[in-house]
Amino acid sequence: MGVAAVVVAAGEGRRFGSPKQFADLDGASVARRSVEASRSVADFVVLVVPAGYGGDGEGADLVCEGGATRSASVRAGLAHVGDAEVVVVHDAARPWAPPGLFAAVVAAVRAGADGAVPGLEVTDTLKRVGLSDGQRVVEGTVARESLVAVQTPQAFRSGALVAAHALGGEASDDAALVEAAGGRVVVVPGDPANRKITRPEDLPVEGARA
Repeated sequence: MGVAAVVVAAGEGRRFGSPKQFADLDGASVARRSVEASRSVADFVVLVVPAGYGGDGEGADLVCEGGATRSASVRAGLAHVGDAEVVVVHDAARPWAPPGLFAAVVAAVRAGADGAVPGLEVTDTLKRVGLSDGQRVVEGTVARESLVAVQTPQAFRSGALVAAHALGGEASDDAALVEAAGGRVVVVPGDPANRKITRPEDLPVEGARA
């Protein structure tokens, strides 16, 4: 098998008010949209869901229960990717990721990288802040020239991703674990349309039915 995808849909959706990944988006769930998007490159798609999930699988080839953290949920999905050479990890909450973005990260891994992530240029001024007398106070301005805002899908050489997760670390994305394990992660251009659903207002009004 060439490419497998792990679509992470095990979150509780606390800021959304319900599991956002199963909200309706123009007649299909957000998670189903993300599974469909992953199929643009993946021969096999694993959907990682929360405990108590009672859905129909959202079009995935296999459904498994996630863990208490994002990293634990990815590890649960990784256990089912078989002999895939490349593994794509995608957050279900990004249903608008275009096929070209999936193709770009997979191509970068096939070209020799251990991992590839989409990144967007940071255009806002960034401040480092701390707490003082109960207030958030600016401690410094962060140079943004060498920074990017990272998205999913992220692609990895299967061996590199499995080895990184075997160390049992926790991170907000899988690239951080591969980086920490010494892997080489490259950045491809991200897509501004590849938004992440976090709150109800992030969904179109006609697609916001939970």
